[in-house]
Amino acid sequence: MKKLTIATRQSPLALWQANFVKDHLMALYPNLEVNLLTMVTRGDKILDTPLAKIGGKGLFVKELEQALFDGTADIAVHSLKDVPMVLPDGLMLGAYLARHTPTDAFVSNKYQHINDLPQGAIVGTSSLRRECQIRRHRPDLDIRSLRGNVGTRLAKLDDGEYDGIILATSGLQRLGLNARIRHELDTNISLPAVGQGALAIECRHHDTDTLALLAPLNDDNTRLCVLAERAMNHALEGGCQVPIAGFATLAENSLHMEGRVGTPDGQTLLIAKSSVVLQDNQAQNEQNAIQLGKDIATNLKNQGATNILTALYA
Repeated sequence: MKKLTIATRQSPLALWQANFVKDHLMALYPNLEVNLLTMVTRGDKILDTPLAKIGGKGLFVKELEQALFDGTADIAVHSLKDVPMVLPDGLMLGAYLARHTPTDAFVSNKYQHINDLPQGAIVGTSSLRRECQIRRHRPDLDIRSLRGNVGTRLAKLDDGEYDGIILATSGLQRLGLNARIRHELDTNISLPAVGQGALAIECRHHDTDTLALLAPLNDDNTRLCVLAERAMNHALEGGCQVPIAGFATLAENSLHMEGRVGTPDGQTLLIAKSSVVLQDNQAQNEQNAIQLGKDIATNLKNQGATNILTALYA
């Protein structure tokens, strides 16, 4: 291939992610011309309604996927936590890049820690997952919906609409906004979203030339972790707009995973944990990772996750 086009949203964070991939590809293939096709998605246009009420984070990828079908783009770069569990026929995730910091970040102009917030303090988040877990940790807080790109959310904080807001640590770091982070939330307080901190590249399923170009970008460790996380979410039939958390880590030749399902009010929070020992065979490890995610989902279902999620979707 002599030319490659990347479909991306126009937000500063999405452009950073697309350029991050572009730079890696151009370093690998100096003779490859890489261009960006910027787009505005439905999720970018509707900012006055919580995502859970308008279809979830899949609204951020549909226009990009159409560009892949149309042939106007060869790949689309996504924050993996925004990618639905089931992709359209003909498309696939062709590469998982090395994961960046997966945690949630507490951002405030007045308080150093979420525990420092006074009773009734207003906290903004766009995520039912974060809302559920923060209410569990601090039921006295006033949690309110906060939509928009990172800059928009920070501006609302700076205007005094919120006492604190919760954002993905990786997004702030990618934009050079580390100084805004008061602290990273411990995963015991807020377990990350499935795929959080990881970038994935979507492409056409049978586009072998593109898949060959992307192969060096794959990170095997990240791939194992996110395969387990996404397998859990898929088995729960969960989308991005419900209070589901899933986080897998590698340690001492084992893949460990924790999954959570809760109610938005934080009154109920189901937790399941398990692990699997890794082998020398990457393909077998991937199958084991997927099974680990499924086992976590089964555990959560046995605790009552299905009833919680059914009620939310209804």
